Formats: sequence, structure tokens, C-alpha cells
Amino acid sequence: MRVETGARGDGRLARPAERSEAQVSATESPPRYNIPVTEVSTREAPVEADTAPARRFTLRQRIVLRLIITVGYWFIRLVGPTLRVCVSREEGAQETVGQRPLIGSFWHSCIIPATYMCRNLGVRVMSSNSYDGEYMGRIIRKFGFVAVKGSSSRNAVRALLGLRRALQDGWAVAFTLDGPRGPRYKVKPGPVSLARSSGVPMTTFHMAADKAWILNSWDRMIIPMPFSRVLMRFGKLIVVPPEASDEDLERYQQELQDSLDRVREFAEAHVQEVGTAEFPYYN
Repeated sequence: MRVETGARGDGRLARPAERSEAQVSATESPPRYNIPVTEVSTREAPVEADTAPARRFTLRQRIVLRLIITVGYWFIRLVGPTLRVCVSREEGAQETVGQRPLIGSFWHSCIIPATYMCRNLGVRVMSSNSYDGEYMGRIIRKFGFVAVKGSSSRNAVRALLGLRRALQDGWAVAFTLDGPRGPRYKVKPGPVSLARSSGVPMTTFHMAADKAWILNSWDRMIIPMPFSRVLMRFGKLIVVPPEASDEDLERYQQELQDSLDRVREFAEAHVQEVGTAEFPYYN
């Protein structure tokens, strides 16, 4: 297991055989907050664009949508910097938070702390055409993410083609695998198929908070309280060979499920230890 720390200590607890992040990249530093994202970094490739007519909402829905977007954006912007985060990794996990290209997967419940932690990295994400997907897509775009329209039920092929183009261009892509409406904590086949066609490894992570509001929603969304401790746990990379058969894909999908379950259980079990010598803070 590895953990990393940032400006608060620059120390690391690591086994002798492991390298520190400073050794991996002496020049890399954690992304600063509120860095403007350039037009180049957020511009979607033509294949990513959804040419379908814009979804029409009622007046009431549009008012609620604007309210949710405004409140959600300012909450993440104001509370995010107060979070005391530790980043922990399994053996064989990605070396840095911003490593790319990779195919990331996480559960919908931790999308709020994940939005702050992965801000301004230009991550490409599959965004649902649903009402929920619309407001989440608009919020995360304000933090430097690029939405590719599609979901497990609609426009999936088009979205996967857009994500594959992003991987070819060197970007990281991410899936909230149990979104947009569940079932909770159950993976879908998109990342595995994309990993086979692109040759890019899959990564998993989960974020747990020691003090949080839990919404009474299908995903039990986590809303971290200000100054709460947060543990971000990465799973080891999963490589799907291009010659993998359809039967092999089922096995890799189960491996992805196991990895997501494992990092979630670890994060929830150890979040109270964030700030100790074994789990130092990451700035």
C-alpha cells in the first residue's frame, strides 16, 4: 500500500521497494484550484459532439436546474479546499492522480469529492441525457471536465467512440459505473469494452469522508462536510488485451467489480485514520 502527501508535509510512508511520487515526477505538483482550463484542453473531438436536438425542459425544471447548478458549483468550490485528503494506492495502481491516458471507474456516490479532487485535469466523462445527468454535466464542466453525451441505455456507441478518440489524444476518461440510475454498486460493460478496443488500462478509485451528509437518493450520495477527512483509494491497473474474447470480457468485468468493491471497503474502513503517519495528508 502506498500513500502520498503534498505541501503539508512532503513525507511518505512507503515500503522500501516502492517509489515516492517525487521520484516518479520531480516536477509534477498537485493541480492548483481554480486554474483556467484552456480552450484546447476542453475542446471535444468532432466525434464526441452530440448532434441530437437539445433536450427541452419545462420552465420549472429549468429554474430548478439553474438553482442546483449554482448551489452545487459554489458548494464544491468553497468546501473542496477545506477537505483534508489522503491518497492511498494498491500495489500496481496509477502513480499520480493526474496520470493519463487511463480509463477510470468510480461509484456515483462519491462524485462530489471526486469532482474537486480531479478538477482542471481535462478528464472526459460520459454524461447522461437525463435530467440528473444534465445538471451534473454542467457542474463538472465548470471544474474542467469535458462531457461526452451518452449513457448505458442511450447513445452508448457514439459516446464510447468519443471516449476512444479522447484516449487516442492522450486524455483520461472516467465512468460513474452505477449511474445514472443504478443499480447501486453494479458495474456496466462500457469500460471493459473500451479498454479492449483502445489498449488503455483501467483504473478504479473510491472516496470516503469521515463526516458527510448522505442523501436519501438511489446512490446514497456523499456530501462531505467542511474540514472533513477524506480518503481516496486507487486500485491496481487492469489491462484488457485486444485479443480478449467475449468470454474473457466477462472475467475482466468481474475483476473491475471486485476492484471497485475492494477500494470502497478500504476507504470506508480507514478514513478515520487520515492524518496519521500511515495516512498523511495530500494537499
